[in-house]
This record gives sequence, structure tokens and C-alpha cells, in this order.
Amino acid sequence: MKTFRADLHIHTVLSPCGDLEMSPQHIIEAALKKNIDIIGITDHNTTRHCELMQKLGSEKGIFVLSGAEVTTKEEVHCLTFFDKTESLKEFQKYLDLHLPFVKNDPNNFGYQVIVDEQENILEEVESLLIVALDQSIEQVREKVNELGGIFIPAHVNKPSNGILSQLGLLPEDLKPDAIEIWGKLNKEGFLKNYPEFSSYSLIASSDAHHPDRIGDRTTKMQLDHISFEEIALALKGKEGREVIIP
Repeated sequence: MKTFRADLHIHTVLSPCGDLEMSPQHIIEAALKKNIDIIGITDHNTTRHCELMQKLGSEKGIFVLSGAEVTTKEEVHCLTFFDKTESLKEFQKYLDLHLPFVKNDPNNFGYQVIVDEQENILEEVESLLIVALDQSIEQVREKVNELGGIFIPAHVNKPSNGILSQLGLLPEDLKPDAIEIWGKLNKEGFLKNYPEFSSYSLIASSDAHHPDRIGDRTTKMQLDHISFEEIALALKGKEGREVIIP
């Protein structure tokens, strides 16, 4: 097995909270400088920058795990990832169908722009992307399962938008693929406070909204090689693959 560094929670300029410097090119450059092998692109309730991120990452030798950070009806944030382009497109249709229209106010929330390789703005998204879907966490999980994706409750111990702050517990039938922890806690410190998560693999990520923050927290992945299938196995701790919080 080989060890790879991963930061699975990164926002591009398409997220309203993402800095205008978070273009796909800048993200790849920052990941290269920080020796990160795998990045997760998780814009709020949209996958529309994933295809470009995958292209740029493959050109520079960085594996891009593509998906979105979904806000459920309960205001819980969840990381979702998909392997195939068709699955990403199908999930985008699902997001478009279930995201209520609230017009974005860039002065209050920030711009939501889709850019090309040269950082030219192709489109400004009008619908505010940080609002909650009209779907429960169980319904989002069901859709991710249907599309063969990866489902990870985000920053579960964060005071806002984590599963503990919003629900108080992890639903027994949710069965996530892993758990993302928040803050500077290591695995032992987190499980001391939250032993109910001991049966799940834990990851830590930067939740970067600015290039300088990429790689602030990373997860080590023990894989045979980098692929969606290998990452999925590591998150579940199967066949000798595993994830480790440094």
C-alpha cells in the first residue's frame, strides 16, 4: 500500500462563500504546492465546476474527487462524491429539482460564478446556493446510494450545520461511508468526546474557501493506487485500505 495526502472539502469560486481567488486553476496550483495528492471539490449544492476541476487535476497529476456539499432540510451539511460523469449530471438534476429558488445577493453572500480554464466568467448563478434543499438527510443519502456515490456527514461536531448541532445524534439507519470531524481534534480526542462514532472511519479536511487554507487539515489514505474505488474502500476500512488523521 502507498500513502497519499487528501483534502476532501474544498470550495471553488462557485460557492458564495468561496473567495474570488478560488478558481479551478488556483486550487490546483495550491494543492501542488502543498503536496496534496487527492482533493475533493464540494461547492454548496452544485457540481458545476467538477468537470473542469477533473480536467485540470489530471493534467497536473492531482486526483479530483468530484461532488458537492449538500445542505439537507435539517440544515445538515453532507459531502457527496461520485465516480462517473453521468452520475454527477444526474445528481445535479436532483439538486436543481430540490433547491428552492432564493435570489442571491452578492453584496451579502458573495458572487457565485462559473469560470473556464483561463478564469473567464462564463455564468453567474442567480439562485443562492447555500440554502437548504427540500430533502431530508435520509433522502439525500438514498439518492447518493442510488448513484453509487460516497456520503460523508461534514464537520459533525461543528457548532453549526453539523449533524450533532442540528439533530443531536447520528440516525441509526443513515450508515454513512465515513465521518468528517471539525477543529484540531485528533481521532482519539474526538472519540473520547463522541464514542458513538467509533465504528466509522474519520477524516479531517480544510473546508477551504481561500487558496491559503487548502491543506490546513488533511487525511492520509493508504491505497494500492488512487481511484474512486480505492478511496471508497479506504473510507470503509476494507481490504487493507484505510484513512488516517495525522
